[in-house]
Amino acid sequence: MERTTEISRETLLEWKKGNVRAFEEIVTVTRQRAYSFALGLVGNSEDARDLSQEAFIAAHNARKSFDADKPFFPWFYRILRNRCLNFIRSRARKREISMDILIEKASTEASPDTSMIRKENAEALWKGLFALSEEHREVMVLRCFYDLSYREISETLVISEGTVMSRLFYARKALYGILKDRFDESQMEGDDA
Repeated sequence: MERTTEISRETLLEWKKGNVRAFEEIVTVTRQRAYSFALGLVGNSEDARDLSQEAFIAAHNARKSFDADKPFFPWFYRILRNRCLNFIRSRARKREISMDILIEKASTEASPDTSMIRKENAEALWKGLFALSEEHREVMVLRCFYDLSYREISETLVISEGTVMSRLFYARKALYGILKDRFDESQMEGDDA
């Protein structure tokens, strides 16, 4: 299921035998995608880098349990996801939310006013995402930030496509409820101007 680059079965078989070059190739091919997924889940670039590196090490240590006839990334994603969710739970106890993802997505072409409005809306959206349950936030990130199809999300999370659709429906409904007042107020302020 690699979106831009495939990892050959031969490379995966070599990696399972402990070939370091094969492991390096796998990391090279999937590193950016792993980082992006982690960033989408934890919202902090430094933590996302650390967690994706930890997940690669854990995957390498568990390589004998990997089935080389199946795609690598869904298997790896479950390792990465578990690390990210454990990290989020730990961070929630400390009540920390980073805005690094907003900085990475900030536009450099917009006017200062437009940039400020976009940043405020993005902050509200990000806080709204973190107010969702983990399973709802996860499907929203995979669908909306990474444009995965229902089938791809289903394969990645090992859940049915019906469950993906259901979680997305309830996640969108919950997010709308969280953000409704903010955007209704923005609309009313805009109407007065």
